[in-house]
Amino acid sequence: MPELRQNFITRDWVIIATERAKRPDQFGHNSKPEIDVPDFEATCPFCPGNEAMAAHERFSYRENGIWQLRVVPNKFPALAETGESLRKIKGIFTSMNGIGIHDVVIEHQRHNATLTDISQEELLRIFKAYVERYKQIKEDPRIESILIFRNHGKSAGTSLIHPHSQIVALPVVPHQIRDRMDTAMRYFDTHGECIFCKTMQEELASGARILLETPHFVSFIPYAALSPFHIWIFPKRHESSFDNISQEELVDLGINLQTVLKKLKKGLQNPDYNITIRPIPTHDRNSEYYHWYLAIVPRLTVAAGFELGSGMYISPAIPEESAKYLREITV
Repeated sequence: MPELRQNFITRDWVIIATERAKRPDQFGHNSKPEIDVPDFEATCPFCPGNEAMAAHERFSYRENGIWQLRVVPNKFPALAETGESLRKIKGIFTSMNGIGIHDVVIEHQRHNATLTDISQEELLRIFKAYVERYKQIKEDPRIESILIFRNHGKSAGTSLIHPHSQIVALPVVPHQIRDRMDTAMRYFDTHGECIFCKTMQEELASGARILLETPHFVSFIPYAALSPFHIWIFPKRHESSFDNISQEELVDLGINLQTVLKKLKKGLQNPDYNITIRPIPTHDRNSEYYHWYLAIVPRLTVAAGFELGSGMYISPAIPEESAKYLREITV
């Protein structure tokens, strides 16, 4: 019989459609095989030799004068960096100046590099860039929230193959983040503990949905995963602000994330996915009730009329079976 489950943190109701559920290994059949991508592409604006296409550089990491990673402004930014954060209200109509920051992290010189085939040192460099840029941006008093994300594959929104991620800083806090903060705050006020820490404790005690536990991080498929193979990676140490992560934790996060991504690639035949880092808004640091985390969302299903009309999710994957399948894959 189908089952409705409620996500403890997001409060979303999810229909686990057992009657139409697929075996975990069947989800990879819709994924596309890897295409033959060259090491270098002459027309790619992120490839070495084409630096003039993204000439303005926030900063870069270099070895012997040669860049290994660059952080540059997005050529087609969603927001403008200059201007004031002014809110305009006229009756029921509210607007703001579209100020903010939109950066691109060019992660590697190699055009066909992926998070599953680069070294741990190279992955650590990417995380260090995230932290460094996060710290710089949060000093801007106009910025309320910072989103770090990475798209992999066409259905996940990738427009350029060259390995890159993006950082978008907003003058508002998106309602999805605000809703999760409100839920976490109410839980803390009632129970005196962090809802994220509680979730991690319960998942570890159950073990049924755990994918990987490393010294500082736990990756798992939530009890009420919003979509098939939806994965959360939680830091074991309670911390609300991503930029307070230690060097040792950054190394461990790279090991955990890369291992999980390799399992997804092998088990689901290289699916498209989105990665997001979800910290607390910039002006609400060191919170007892909020806990930053990383989410991986494979693009295995498409939202249709029911999801759009109800705001609920239908998942044809049983989280316990999905987790067991990935957990048993060796990489």
